[in-house]
Amino acid sequence: MEWQSPSDTVPSSFITEAQARSLLGKPPASGAWRDGDPVGNRRFENIGALHVESGESLPFVRIAYETWGRLSATGDNAILVLHALTGDSHLRGPVGSGHKTAGWWSGIVGPGLALDTDRYFVVAPNMLGGCQGSTGPASLAPDGAEWGIRFPYVTIRDQVAAQIAFADRIGIDVWAAVVGGSMGGMHALEWAIRAPERVERLAILAAPPVTTADQIALNSVQIEAVRTDPAFHAGEYYDADDGDGPTRGLALARRMALLNYRSPAELNTRFDRDWQSPISPLGAGGRFAVESYLDFHGNKFTRRFDANSYITLVEAMNSHDVGRGRGGIAEALSTVTARSLIVGIDSDRLFPLQGQNVIAEHLPHNIDGPKPVVLHSEYGHDGFLIENTAVSAQLRRLLP
Repeated sequence: MEWQSPSDTVPSSFITEAQARSLLGKPPASGAWRDGDPVGNRRFENIGALHVESGESLPFVRIAYETWGRLSATGDNAILVLHALTGDSHLRGPVGSGHKTAGWWSGIVGPGLALDTDRYFVVAPNMLGGCQGSTGPASLAPDGAEWGIRFPYVTIRDQVAAQIAFADRIGIDVWAAVVGGSMGGMHALEWAIRAPERVERLAILAAPPVTTADQIALNSVQIEAVRTDPAFHAGEYYDADDGDGPTRGLALARRMALLNYRSPAELNTRFDRDWQSPISPLGAGGRFAVESYLDFHGNKFTRRFDANSYITLVEAMNSHDVGRGRGGIAEALSTVTARSLIVGIDSDRLFPLQGQNVIAEHLPHNIDGPKPVVLHSEYGHDGFLIENTAVSAQLRRLLP
């Protein structure tokens, strides 16, 4: 649940007048990528029908993805990178036709970088239930209308099942590494437990082994913010005019989430009690700078995301529990055979270090034994997206 565009994954700062003007237009009812929109660098793979844990089925699933580098003749250099809650397949590349934001990990993926595209074949799919090309609530159901709230409840395990079917379709039998941060780390961990023979190396960044009650509680108020928007209309808003979609509820959910992505120290240092303008926020109608910061990023988010998809993915995150039906967390983690790297961030208040400690303690092949690597960062959870030098150094330790 973190910012996933370069302009968002930078140190917090005051919102300028130019930035505020950039959002003056009415937002679309949905920020989802839709069929007929420019494709950009996306590629698509159809994986057929998918039966999900809830007992329902999707008769047709498409996965959108992007790749960088070339697959070796022996097929042994493929790396799977799994994005977080509101990310997508656009790891690297500029804003442009089909891509509303620039690549979210351009400091990590590329020629000569930690995930060196001169050496590795890097693959990034958009997760099942997402809204940037893969099948999700904004996609058309068999009756020709958007799935909306009819889209099945999907779990982390369902999303990984779709990723496994996707890997089969593109011909990757074994990943040289599976890398994921936050929700993507949940997927990566599930990959290593569900298909250990297909994962040689594993990198988990700022992710837990289970979504806790505290985290579910935080998620629940975000979901409710979306659902109680009068413009949500029980998820049937796709034909609404610009400005008439559930963007207020979605923006509010995003503002709530941001408070857990960044650390108190960073927000206090960057903004203190400063005013956004000369107009006083103490009864004169002005705003504190931090309020404008949250408002800007919440409103910006509605331009690139879908309200139904947000609910679907947050509920999938709530499902995360690697020990469910497997004899508990320790037993499930003990089955992982991949050479592993576990990274936590000392200021992370979304997925605190306790979770990474549990993962590291029970993984048989963690390169640091029973402890995770702890990165010092003032940026909180988003540190894994911002601290490129520190994250790169750790990934280089794992990769051959």
